[in-house]
Formats: sequence, structure tokens, C-alpha cells
Amino acid sequence: MFGRIVNLFKAFLNVFIGSVERQNPEALLELEKENLREQIGNFNQGLASHAGLAERLMGQVRKLEADERELRAKASAHLKAGNRSAAGQYALRLQTVERELEENRRQLAQAEETYQNMLKARDVAVANARAKIEGLRGAIADMRMNKAMAEMHEMAAGMISEIGGSGDTLNRLHEMVEEERQKAAGRARVAKDAIDMTEVNVKEAEMNALAEQALADFTAREGITLDTDRAAAAPAGTRTMGVATPEKGSAEQA
Repeated sequence: MFGRIVNLFKAFLNVFIGSVERQNPEALLELEKENLREQIGNFNQGLASHAGLAERLMGQVRKLEADERELRAKASAHLKAGNRSAAGQYALRLQTVERELEENRRQLAQAEETYQNMLKARDVAVANARAKIEGLRGAIADMRMNKAMAEMHEMAAGMISEIGGSGDTLNRLHEMVEEERQKAAGRARVAKDAIDMTEVNVKEAEMNALAEQALADFTAREGITLDTDRAAAAPAGTRTMGVATPEKGSAEQA
């Protein structure tokens, strides 16, 4: 019974965690990036240890190479001097050093090859992980954008289906505004028809007459001749000039 309760609790916990992860993929991606950095750090520590082993083998190889040269020189010198026993001892030690040198060189080559393989494997793994992270970042951004676009389309579809329906607030408001506008237009028309324009027209004619009289008085005082006055005086002037012409001709004949 207790085991079933534990399993049920684990199931609920997994569902909750899965729901949180689905809602926050960026946080999960950041966690994986942190795990990748930690793994790279641990791998680099192991790589450094292996590089240290290769350096020790390289130091041993250099020391054995120096011992080999020294023993070979000593064996040759004692042999040339006729000391066959000493030359034999040096030759025996030289064989041991040569075997150790060959073994260390083989181990060094293997260590160097392993180091290069580990370095290459690390670089490939890191590049692959970074490519996946970048791909996931782009996928998350695309998912967010598509989700937002879907929500906008759903909202627009809902608005299209709701706006303009029966009993809609906008329709009621439009009807109310149209009714009030028509009422206001009717009142304005009624008020316009109720105005008595006879008195207004009489007042306007009276004001125009007074203005013309004032203008005539002003031009008379100032000695200004208006175009209308000149047009009115033109026929009289013409008759005067017609009468005066014969008189001028008579005087010249006299």
C-alpha cells in the first residue's frame, strides 16, 4: 500500500515537473547549458591529467636517451682501451636502457595519440552540443512566435464571430447615435422653418440703403467720383460736347 502511494506521488511529481518544463523551456535549456559547462570542466581536468602523464613519459624518454648516449660512449671508450669487462658491463646496461627507452617511446606515442583523440572528441562533442543548443534556442523562439501568432489568430477569429452579432453593444450604440442624430436634424429643420425672414429682409434692405446714403455723403464731402457716378454722368457730358462743337467752328470762321 505504501509503495503504491509512493508511486502515485512520483507520478504526480513527474507530471508537475513535465508541465513546468513545457511552460519554461528556456530555463531547461539554461540548465542543460550549465550541465554542459560542468561536463566540459570535468573532461578538461581528465585531459590535463592525461597531458601530465604524457609529459612525464616525455621526460623519461629524454632522460633515457641521454643515458643511452652516455652508456654507448663509455662502452666504446672502454672497448677501445682494451677494458673488455667494463665495456661489457656498460653494454649490458645499455641494452636495459634501450629496452626501457623503446617501451617509454611506445607508451609516449600511445599517450600522445590518446590525448589527441580525447581533444578531438571533446571539440566535436562541444561543437555538437552547442549546435543543438543553438538549434533549440531557435526552435524555442519559433515556438513562442508561432504560439503568439496562433493566439492572435484565435483572438481575431473570436472577434470576427462576436462583433456585429445580434444584441452587440456596438450595434446598439450605432442605432442610438443614428436615432439621436436624426432627431437633432429634425429639430434644426423645424427651428429653421419657424424663423420669420420678412423682418430680417426688411432690416437688411434698410441697412443697405443707409450704407449707400452714407457712402454718397462721404464721396460728396471728399470730392471723390465713383465709377457709378461717372457712368451716370457720361450721357450728359456727351450732349454738352456735341453742342459746343459748332460754336467752336463758328468762331474760327469769324
